[in-house]
Amino acid sequence: MEAAVKPQRQMVRLRGRSYVAFVFTPTVPVQDWLHEIDATIARSPGFFAGRPVVIDLSSVELSQAGIGHLLTSLQDRNIRVLGIEGVEEGRLTPMMPPLLSGGRSCVVEPSAPKKADAKVEVKPTSLLLEHPVRSGQTVIFPDGDVTILGSVGSGAEVVAGGSIHVYGALRGRAMAGVNGHTSARIYCQKIEAELLAIDGFYQTADDIDEALRGRPAQAFLQGNTMRITALN
Repeated sequence: MEAAVKPQRQMVRLRGRSYVAFVFTPTVPVQDWLHEIDATIARSPGFFAGRPVVIDLSSVELSQAGIGHLLTSLQDRNIRVLGIEGVEEGRLTPMMPPLLSGGRSCVVEPSAPKKADAKVEVKPTSLLLEHPVRSGQTVIFPDGDVTILGSVGSGAEVVAGGSIHVYGALRGRAMAGVNGHTSARIYCQKIEAELLAIDGFYQTADDIDEALRGRPAQAFLQGNTMRITALN
């Protein structure tokens, strides 16, 4: 009698994958803060839909019921929270998103000199796209600048850790300096953007001066204010 063949165990394959998440930091009164969220959604419908969102509660004192009401209010706005920061674990219920820690903005820091014979892996600090970014497409490059030799279509999105250069029309959304790079800029040959953001400060289509539309323009931060000016 032949021995039964023991089934071979399947090894669990683990993979790492990173995402660029929005971090919301509510302020009091929370209702007024929610009105600002409503205004953003009204100017750019669907902007937060399907995006990973983390809530940082370190700046507010909310009860367990208050946290639950805030999460419900965001869910009603089609904003789903994947985690919570800045609060004691005892104030969360099992039905709430998990408590997160260790999040970082990935700001580049100086490192100690390497030995001459050590092999250093050099990561690219810029991304060049020789084709347009079409509607519905998303480009994420948190390590540096993004340069696009074509246009960015309506509904498309470009996210960069550094600056964004568009050698065509910018009709979609462009978010630069997402890792805390306040000196990042956004350049385009024809500004028709739905939303521009640098280090979390943003302007939507309604905020852009009509006199600039269709012209070469740049966006940059001046203190805590985003400015959009003509290039020529």
